[in-house]
Amino acid sequence: MSRQKQGEEAMMSSLNQTVEREEGEEVKGETSHFTLKNAFWHGGSAYDAWFSCASNQVAQVLLTLPYSFAQLGVVSGVVFQVFYGLLGSYTAYLISTLYIEYRSRKEKENVSFKNHVIQWFEVLEGLLGPYWKAIGLAFNCTFLLFGSVIQLIACASNIYYINDHMDKRTWTYIFGACCATTVFIPSFHNYRIWSFLGLGMTTYTAWYLTIASLVHGQVENVTHSGPKKLVLYFTGATNILYTFGGHAVTVEIMHAMWKPQKFKYIYLYATFYVFTLTIPSAVSVYWAFGDQLLNHSNAFSLLPRTGWRDAGVILMLIHQIITFGFACTPLYFVWEKVIGMHDTKSICLRALARLPVVIPIWFLAIIFPFFGPINSAVGALLVSFTVYIIPASAHMLTFRSAAARQNAAEKLPFFIPNWTLMYVVNALVVVWVLVVGFGFGGWASMVNFIKQVDTFGLFAKCYQCPPKLTNHTLHHS
Repeated sequence: MSRQKQGEEAMMSSLNQTVEREEGEEVKGETSHFTLKNAFWHGGSAYDAWFSCASNQVAQVLLTLPYSFAQLGVVSGVVFQVFYGLLGSYTAYLISTLYIEYRSRKEKENVSFKNHVIQWFEVLEGLLGPYWKAIGLAFNCTFLLFGSVIQLIACASNIYYINDHMDKRTWTYIFGACCATTVFIPSFHNYRIWSFLGLGMTTYTAWYLTIASLVHGQVENVTHSGPKKLVLYFTGATNILYTFGGHAVTVEIMHAMWKPQKFKYIYLYATFYVFTLTIPSAVSVYWAFGDQLLNHSNAFSLLPRTGWRDAGVILMLIHQIITFGFACTPLYFVWEKVIGMHDTKSICLRALARLPVVIPIWFLAIIFPFFGPINSAVGALLVSFTVYIIPASAHMLTFRSAAARQNAAEKLPFFIPNWTLMYVVNALVVVWVLVVGFGFGGWASMVNFIKQVDTFGLFAKCYQCPPKLTNHTLHHS
């Protein structure tokens, strides 16, 4: 074994031990006695990371994918899902290698991360300097902010299909308070049981949508005219780009692992599972309802009310509150660091300090209650940079020198044999997403978003509510 290889293994071993000390304090969860705390609260294994990634990818967006298929058509819908799923897995891999590179460099400087969660903007700062920190912080925080807004809007949209006694805006007030309870979950270590339950809930909902649509059959005179308009086509494509853009929490999920170098392909494995949920459900709902989906961005709105549908709505609501916590937790960390509370051990004090983060999210959900269009706008303007362009660009710049490539903590993946090909792939990712995702997608999603504002207005009381239901009471519910 070469001296360089021995040095790399020693460095990674040191990294593992440090992570175990700082994160698990005990790797009890893996190797020692069983406790309820370890079983349900203190997660840090590769399985926990897989559940977190898969659960974070599919929540409310599952309900908007049939709407995207109506805009794109089936063939384009499936192709874009597979393409962006694989592309997203690749850039998640890049983020993981940059995190390991940052940790290994800090290890050499004897930097301790005890009671400190590393975040993406800190990785960018450590590897590329303060300007990249500012870019990463701006895009990540804005994306997470609107990602949380979307979950809150989706909660109000979904509960309305069970109980329309109150309009969606009133439900937004109520679920804002429910989502605020996520301030009590300290970090991604503590999402073990919630990630598991959340993915189970979404799995039920996905297969309910699939089976219910097939049982319902096609509506009378169903039409499948998509793709029909260029603006709708690129709006649908950017919603799918958003679907596989859970990378804003990748670093935090990795940091919660006992052995973060195991993360490399976890996002890819999670994506494969997500395909089994998103593709059958989107295809089935679009087959059954066709162009009706163009005016119904939430798939629940077209399916008849049954106990099965109500169960799906309730389970999706719970998962959306969990996903709200996923999106908000990195924002909580940033805010804690700003006000000097990040190393506070008291859960109650940290929860109190985090509450101001929820207030602007609550307010924005009331201003812009546009369920499907806001997904596409966020996908084009924020996800395109946060998930694809910034990681690929940062990877190229971090390893631009021969010394950096030679001493990289993580070597090239098996499917890319040399650094030249790595640079070509990264450059193609940047160009494609910049032109198609941000350029065409940004134009289309903003045109569609502005149309919704013109049609429904800001602070819409009940967005896309059927007229006959707005003042109707369901006496039989």
